[in-house]
Amino acid sequence: MEFSLSDGWLAPVRRLLSPNRDERPTGCGIDLLVVHGISLPPREYGETRWIDALFTNTLDPRAHPYFSGIHDKRVSAHALIGRDGFVTQYVPFDQRAWHAGLSAFQGRTACNDFSIGIELEGSDDDTYEQIQYEILGDIARVLMRHYPGIKRGHIVGHSDIAPGRKTDPGPHFDWNRLYTLLDRADRRPA
Repeated sequence: MEFSLSDGWLAPVRRLLSPNRDERPTGCGIDLLVVHGISLPPREYGETRWIDALFTNTLDPRAHPYFSGIHDKRVSAHALIGRDGFVTQYVPFDQRAWHAGLSAFQGRTACNDFSIGIELEGSDDDTYEQIQYEILGDIARVLMRHYPGIKRGHIVGHSDIAPGRKTDPGPHFDWNRLYTLLDRADRRPA
């Protein structure tokens, strides 16, 4: 898919603004892309409305037993790629989304300050869909053009920046598939 980026927003995607965001520190560039995995309830797919509710602080703790333990979390991501490839953006990329938590990358802490967080609808225990890789690759290329500090080695999983605390996107995420998509695009004639 061909995405464009303007004023921190991708197009064409669905926008749903999360209150769980703030300004990045002055002078802090964006040079990291963090891949996450999420499903609500865990390992149940196709109802991204629960993820929307979590990221907008409207998750009903009575709707599912699992939600009672997370409904009061104040978290977000910049965007979510559903299992069908549908994209929702919650936070403009020039703002800080609250996706990484306690984290570090190459000696720098507080990864939310300098990263973009993309959620994939899925779990550590399941494979991701081909369309999710394709859309993630398309979005990553747009971000890499707009934020030149994001390079292949600066595309990591949540588990890479918060080891021992986070495991997503999990062992079934196929990094080589993503890299192949990025490499193939790099070889296209201009």
